[in-house]
Amino acid sequence: MDCTEAIFGRLTDLYRNRLGRKGLVALHEPWFVGKERDYVGDCIDSGWVSSVGPYVDRFEAELSRVTGAKFAVATVNGTSALHVGLHALGVTVDDLVVCPALSFVATANAIAYCGAEPVFLDVDPGDLGLSPVNLERFFLDECMADGGCLRHRETGRRVAAVLAVHLFGHPAQIEDIAELCDTWRIPLVEDAAEALGSLFRGRACGTFGCAGILSFNGNKTLTTGGGGAILIDNEDFARRLKHLTSTARTVHGWQTDHDVVGFNYRMPNINAALGCAQLEHLADFIRRKRTLADLVRDWILPLDDVVMLREPANAYSNYWLNGIFLADREQRDTILALCNESGIQARACWRPLPELPMFRRCKVAATGIAVAQDYAARLLNIPSSPNLIGHDVL
Repeated sequence: MDCTEAIFGRLTDLYRNRLGRKGLVALHEPWFVGKERDYVGDCIDSGWVSSVGPYVDRFEAELSRVTGAKFAVATVNGTSALHVGLHALGVTVDDLVVCPALSFVATANAIAYCGAEPVFLDVDPGDLGLSPVNLERFFLDECMADGGCLRHRETGRRVAAVLAVHLFGHPAQIEDIAELCDTWRIPLVEDAAEALGSLFRGRACGTFGCAGILSFNGNKTLTTGGGGAILIDNEDFARRLKHLTSTARTVHGWQTDHDVVGFNYRMPNINAALGCAQLEHLADFIRRKRTLADLVRDWILPLDDVVMLREPANAYSNYWLNGIFLADREQRDTILALCNESGIQARACWRPLPELPMFRRCKVAATGIAVAQDYAARLLNIPSSPNLIGHDVL
């Protein structure tokens, strides 16, 4: 048996025999085990199903409590949260925003929505987050101070923000990134879409910058069906974000006006109700996902050619998706095909963002993106749902 067959055999043995799963094993599926029906039914019975209602306020308050952020503003999805967060920080046409070369496309799309362009930096090989070493090199070698802002030497364009990502739920080296942003006076936004419940040195991902965003899509650790949130500590900024996401509406008695261009980005009450029920089980979801990650690690340890993506030092990961690195793209693609043909829904990593057609003309930092390209070619994400772990395993 060659090593490719051995890897596939170990994965099949894990899901089919050790975890006892028959039929399709989804990459990541929602799990409703609490009061979801009760809370959603309450919305339907009350008629409060749209963007105003008690569950929105409750969900925002619970998110603040869980993350330690002073304020949370719920939105229709994580991408809208990214967009309005950058917009509210003043990112605009012709600006540049630094972001990692490896992320879901929404990271770069949100920058483009503002009329700005991403500058792509390579990722750290340990956590796949934005590399603080490459960020410092970019600031020192490719930028210059100009009055109260930082400009890109080659183009003269303003560097308006840094957008860091916590990939697959694993915290980036966010303290180092935040320190660099403070030194260079650049706003930091955290894309923590995949990292609800993940911590760096005991502090929640999404709470280190000016704003942090979360996603509650159907494939996330916690779902509201579709939804997102912005985490903020500044009260004035939080008030502005809530205003902007509510179409910048002002109410005077029976008269409704709008004072700036806003966005219809508020989360509906019915989605927030689902989120409130899910939040009650977040700790258990993460406990199960971390147990699954340990099983995956133990199952692949005998395989010399496979390395698992593990939480970095000083971090606590929610292990949103378990990732394994294979020898090369050919082996990855072979195992990817074998898994899906057998009903184990594995997925390849995203293509590096600078390789997508709409971003090919965007700037790539002089340090290149070799790590992102190498890891994207070899990374395989395997089923990671919390319901894969039964009580017999915990």
